[in-house]
Amino acid sequence: MTTAKPALRPANPQFSSGPCAKIPGWTPDLLKTASVGRSHRSSEGKARLKEAVTLTREVLEVPASHRIGIVPASDTGAVEMALWSLLGARGVDMLAWESFGEGWVSDVLKQLKLKDVNKHLASYGELPDLGKVNFANDVVFTWNGTTSGVRVPDAKWIPADRQGLTICDATSAAFAQELDFSRLDVVTFSWQKVLGGEGAHGVIILSPRAVERLETYVPPWPLPKIFRMTSGGKLSAGIFEGETINTPSMLCVEDYLVALKWAKGLGGLKALRARADANAAVLDGWITASQFAKNLSKRPETKSNTSVCVSLAGDEAVPKKMAKLLEAEGVAYDIGGYRDAPPGLRIWCGATVETSDLKALLPWLDWAYATATA
Repeated sequence: MTTAKPALRPANPQFSSGPCAKIPGWTPDLLKTASVGRSHRSSEGKARLKEAVTLTREVLEVPASHRIGIVPASDTGAVEMALWSLLGARGVDMLAWESFGEGWVSDVLKQLKLKDVNKHLASYGELPDLGKVNFANDVVFTWNGTTSGVRVPDAKWIPADRQGLTICDATSAAFAQELDFSRLDVVTFSWQKVLGGEGAHGVIILSPRAVERLETYVPPWPLPKIFRMTSGGKLSAGIFEGETINTPSMLCVEDYLVALKWAKGLGGLKALRARADANAAVLDGWITASQFAKNLSKRPETKSNTSVCVSLAGDEAVPKKMAKLLEAEGVAYDIGGYRDAPPGLRIWCGATVETSDLKALLPWLDWAYATATA
């Protein structure tokens, strides 16, 4: 393998899995219409937040029956809001095959201290046996394991006549993979992922069944203010019409609006998914031809098209050496595997990444591996 540096560099070296690359052509000038210095409770502030909810519904193709709210603390805040507000009414099945899913399992067992919990766990690269999930219980799972690059292939394993609620952490799947909202009662994500928005804000989407649970069940534990979605036993409707629980950054909201309008201009969800699929196919082609790289996902149908995780031949130091070499060359930033994941690389292939940049990156991966193992 040659150690000569490639001549062509990616125009944009940002392949981080979150926060992710900004939309193509992004500049701070796109945010000049932001309502900075204005209250989010002003008529203008509420209008911008409501527009974000409306465009989210349109681009993500969320049914009119479902409620969409902007909430604090990124996807983590949105998931915790769902867990603390909804769980405890019946048993719960917890699915985990990477670090974030494992975190939700830990919170349910150690923080909420629920007793009737079934755990369905799998190692990195694998999925649990979805056929063993008990849908008489509530079910909590990640759609796309951001730190393992393993996703559920579809929602067919979720029955339409389930008794419990399905709570889905979809933060690296939303806007890139096909979410079946008819089988998902709670969906959460952060816009810093697939659309490359600025961080700190999350989105929670509730089905009518989830709303019914909120209005008929009161958890036995104290509920922090930022998790409360009801008042007087009824859903706080304002949260889902742009009236956020805490103060949002209107600059971040504007950035999200810019990304949503870009997505709509491309052709919406279908176009976003096509871009992510094309990017993942480029990287997968390189992995298939490589003598030293493998996709961490063990099965083709579970390969992520966003957070692609790559394992490498050699000792554990190789991926870190490669990541440092590529960053020093200004070719790829922040592509080291997640700290709790097996040693490897994690390369974002979401819709905001240009396919041409991924193609330009591939020879550099060969160079970095040859250099790191020389």
